[in-house]
This record gives sequence, structure tokens and C-alpha cells, in this order.
Amino acid sequence: MNPLVAPDSSSSGRAAHGTALSVNLNKVALLRNTRHLGIPSVTRAATQVLEAGAHGITVHPRPDERHIRAHDVHELATLLKHWPEVEYNIEGNPLHNLMDFVRTVRPHQATFVPDSEGQFTSDHGWSLPADAAVLKPLIDECHALGVRVSLFMDPDPSAMAAAREVGADRVELYTESYASACGTPREAEVQQQFAATARAALAAGLGVNAGHDLNRDNLPAFLREVPGVAEVSIGHALIADALELGYTETIRAYLKAIHASRA
Repeated sequence: MNPLVAPDSSSSGRAAHGTALSVNLNKVALLRNTRHLGIPSVTRAATQVLEAGAHGITVHPRPDERHIRAHDVHELATLLKHWPEVEYNIEGNPLHNLMDFVRTVRPHQATFVPDSEGQFTSDHGWSLPADAAVLKPLIDECHALGVRVSLFMDPDPSAMAAAREVGADRVELYTESYASACGTPREAEVQQQFAATARAALAAGLGVNAGHDLNRDNLPAFLREVPGVAEVSIGHALIADALELGYTETIRAYLKAIHASRA
């Protein structure tokens, strides 16, 4: 068992402090990779967001290394040894390069995402039970290494029992459709779809994560309506905000948004 693995603090998967904020650092690496100067630093960004109160770090190292690179994954693992309370989440397709990092780094959580190798950004979840046969042995391997597994899933209540049956510990709800519906007549309908999916996940014994296009404006309403969200993983909007506000003020703003959902 990985000694750094922090088990879920309750049967619902909700973190002890409410919903945890995990910061995705891919866009920091993307900017750095446009030159050969090593700036901005991914590890410095991680240090600053953690000092400001973020609960976790997320990276999604794609096979083409267009943003996070292999050395970043390992350097962050070394950094986080000094932050034992912080969760390290590595996302990716377990059929591509993700399992190499799981085996060597043993993060707290591996989020399985069904991306193609050249995909622009994540845009769909796993299809269950169709993908179960290929996922189960990889999930079992993660568990043997002491790594929690979250499956990136569309908001489909009927798929949650299958996610649990294949061995997942959590699901990460793909929230692009919620973000797109915000401020439109479909907002309430889409919120309820996510709420129903989260209830089905919790009933199946899964923890609930969420991510994709969440931001300071749409996060509070999402967390108010969707029960039991243990963790949100936010990258693009958060790093864009940090360009204007700085890391510290940005993390404070997102933590405030999370707190506002409980008010």
C-alpha cells in the first residue's frame, strides 16, 4: 500500500474539509514549453497554489508531451513528499502512458480518461459496461499499488453501478455540458442530470469528483445542486484567472466559491 495514499474520509467520498480543490497545472507547462527557458516553473506554481490553500495537484501528461512532461510528473512527486496532506492526481488514458506513471510514482489517485493520443482536450467519458473488460485489470493493478482509481464519466445515472462493478473507487463527472448550459434555459435541467448521476454514484458506493470548464462563476451553483462532490479538478479557467490575479488571490477566490456553495 502506498504510504502517501489518503483514504476517503467518509463512505460518501466527501473530503473532511468539504469539496477539495485540485489544481491542474497543464496550462502552466504549456506556456513554459513555448520557449526553452524553463519558465514558468511547474513546481513553483504547485508550491504557490498549495501555500495559498489548494488541497491537491492534478496533471494530465499526454503522450506527445505538449504540456506536462515526464520530468514534471516526477518532480512534482518529489515536491509533494513535503506536503503529505496534499493529494496527487494523475490523469490520462491507461492504454497509453498513464500506467507507466502509476507504477513509478504511485500517486494518490489515477483518473482514467478515454482520450485518443492526439486529442485536443477530454470530451467524453468511458462507455460502461462496454469498456469494462479492458479497464478491470488496470484498475486491479492500481489497487495492488495502493492507488485510488477515478473513472472520467459522462453524467449518466445508469452507468454508475457499472463503474462500481468494474472496481472504480470514484467517478469524475465530465462537466462541460453543465458549463455550456449555465445562463441558458437548459441550466436547471442539466444541473438535475448531474445531481441524479451523483446520487446514483453515491448509492453505488462511489466517491464523486468533477471537472472540465468549471470556474469561479459556475462552481458554487454546481456544488449546491450536486450532492457529495469530494473533489473538483480545475485547470484552464484557474490558470487564466491567475494570469490576472496571481496564484494566491486566485486560489482564495476558488476556495471562496466552494465555501459559498455551503452557505
